[in-house]
Amino acid sequence: MKVNFNIVRQNQNTAPKVQTYSIEVEPGNTILECLNRIKWEQDGSLAFRKNCRNTICGSCGMRINGRSALACKENIRNEVARLQQIANNNNNYSANTTSESIPEINISPMGNMPVIKDLVVNMSSFWQNLEAVEPYVSTKARQIPEREFLQTPTERNKLNQTGNCILCGACYSECNAREVNPDFVGPHALAKAYRMVADSRDHQTEKRLEEYNRDTFGVWGCTRCYYCNSVCPMEVAPMNQIGKIKQEILDRKDKQASRSIRHRKVLIDLVKDGGWIDERKFGLQVVANYFQDIQGLFSLGPLGLRMLARGKFPLTFEASEGAETVRSLIESVKNFDIRSL
Repeated sequence: MKVNFNIVRQNQNTAPKVQTYSIEVEPGNTILECLNRIKWEQDGSLAFRKNCRNTICGSCGMRINGRSALACKENIRNEVARLQQIANNNNNYSANTTSESIPEINISPMGNMPVIKDLVVNMSSFWQNLEAVEPYVSTKARQIPEREFLQTPTERNKLNQTGNCILCGACYSECNAREVNPDFVGPHALAKAYRMVADSRDHQTEKRLEEYNRDTFGVWGCTRCYYCNSVCPMEVAPMNQIGKIKQEILDRKDKQASRSIRHRKVLIDLVKDGGWIDERKFGLQVVANYFQDIQGLFSLGPLGLRMLARGKFPLTFEASEGAETVRSLIESVKNFDIRSL
């Protein structure tokens, strides 16, 4: 079958342009195999990274039809089927995937990193942010040179999921929080950070949690968009690991520790009380810190007035039906988490 590849071409600090290459492919060919053929047979100047060709090294990360993926993992059959499904779900989508036309696959460099050439990006910030969370075990076992630091199967199992990360950059590329907040270390770093928190051999858990709790550098910079989970080729689920770090922090801190922690705890308390959030109390308790933060209280004024003027501020509050059931479910989940530790 014939496929058109629309590839974004770009040199460092120059405007990108799209160049189209047409090649005959087999449905089972991977995107990386097709890029190799384009480079070898049509345009030797095309630049992209590759190495293992077997979903191990993570080198061939790029955006394929709008989302970051490994070129060695995705194949023509799946991509054409995915585009056809999008076209079926959205009549306005312009994907050229009908049986009478030539399928088109769009290839572009990963996001949140500057382009060096074509599909090759500068990953310096990616590696620097990984280093910032100190992703290596600092263990007292070094003081016991006569034997290994043994772990039980249960302790080791806690590390399996995050240990699957191959540092391909897909999650970092799609991270909305990283796009708007240069201080945020990124989902890849925090997934590795949880591995250190969960590792029984590490003896700096408290120090690590304080660091990961710092402003929007760590876990509170995450916007919970779940894009990192959706694009991860190894099912590491970085968003889930960030949530686990948050819970470790919440278990150790009270509402006065920070606005981020107060936001989470107040939200849960209000839902437990009324089955849903009482918006009249939420801002006063979180932003104004129960009237203790005068600056925060005054910051609510303009918003409150606009909401009142437009009839969007609830003057009364009614608990939702089944509030008692909601409260029971929250307590059950909390008790389940405690028992599973």
